[in-house]
Amino acid sequence: MKIEEFYINRCIQLAKNGLGNTYPNPLVGCVIVYDGKIIGEGWHRKAGEPHAEVNAVNSVKDQSLLAKSTIYVSLEPCSHFGKTPPCCDLIIKHKIPKVVIGTVDPNSKVAGTGIKRLMENGCQVTVGILEKECNELNKRFFTFHNKKRPYIILKWAESKDGFIAPFTKEKQEPVWISNVYSRQLVHKWRSEEQAILVGTQTVLDDNPKLDVRDWTGDNPIRIVLDRNGKITKDHFVKDGKTKTIVFTEQENLISGENIIFESVIFDKQLTQKIIGILYQYNIQSVIVEGGNKTLQTFIDDNLWDEARVFIGNIALDEGIKAPKWSGISKTTDYKGDQLKLFINHD
Repeated sequence: MKIEEFYINRCIQLAKNGLGNTYPNPLVGCVIVYDGKIIGEGWHRKAGEPHAEVNAVNSVKDQSLLAKSTIYVSLEPCSHFGKTPPCCDLIIKHKIPKVVIGTVDPNSKVAGTGIKRLMENGCQVTVGILEKECNELNKRFFTFHNKKRPYIILKWAESKDGFIAPFTKEKQEPVWISNVYSRQLVHKWRSEEQAILVGTQTVLDDNPKLDVRDWTGDNPIRIVLDRNGKITKDHFVKDGKTKTIVFTEQENLISGENIIFESVIFDKQLTQKIIGILYQYNIQSVIVEGGNKTLQTFIDDNLWDEARVFIGNIALDEGIKAPKWSGISKTTDYKGDQLKLFINHD
């Protein structure tokens, strides 16, 4: 590994510490190197707080060394005023002579202007180090800005004979197909995404909380499909504890502080309408944990980026079939369950 790749890889490692906490901002890591040694490190921890470059610069004990150092950053330094000042100005202020950047920021507010400003102020700028890896780090941010929609993850668990649930359930108690370790991993995943989406039947059958109670982090925004208003205030998704967006055909419903109603027609364009509205809410990622109908609709409309499928160690013999699926997956064993990961390359 080349020396520049080594330090950008370290930036990626640092940036991952912010996963789930930086929305709507990207994940960014930064390393400052003087005379072959790291003298400063930082990452963006939370939206509204200092960016990675600021944290890295502030961590340098001897600030006089900055004018002889190289700063490495996984994403192009910002060049505009948001909740914090431009990071380009900070680099220029400290006269850091060399800047190595993993990838260009796709946000139209930046999109190369940061690089341009640094070069105009005498910085030696290198761009495109571990570019693929840096793009993957911010796949949610890049999808949002390039495709004008959230990054969509499909998730379900199916029995080893291909069912996601039995036909009937008693007392609204879920039938667990995956084991306790897999369920904890799902809560970790929820903490990493900005929103979680389910259909009506999932709420009626399972009465899910859609939270991260088995992990640490913020609960995702709940997205609920409720065409005809079958979901009542007795269901957890309407408890008002977490921001919830309800898509319905009902009109003139009054939204509250944490319960927002979006009136849409449930036709063949439904998924397009949903992701269009989520884009307007600046939601960069959504994990779809709905039932067969909801999942199959996203699959059939080819509106997904990756799928995570648990294969449990139980057989149901009959029940609701898992979504119809085709594609190449990477299969791993996860503490007694199988986990298949699919990536949509379309």
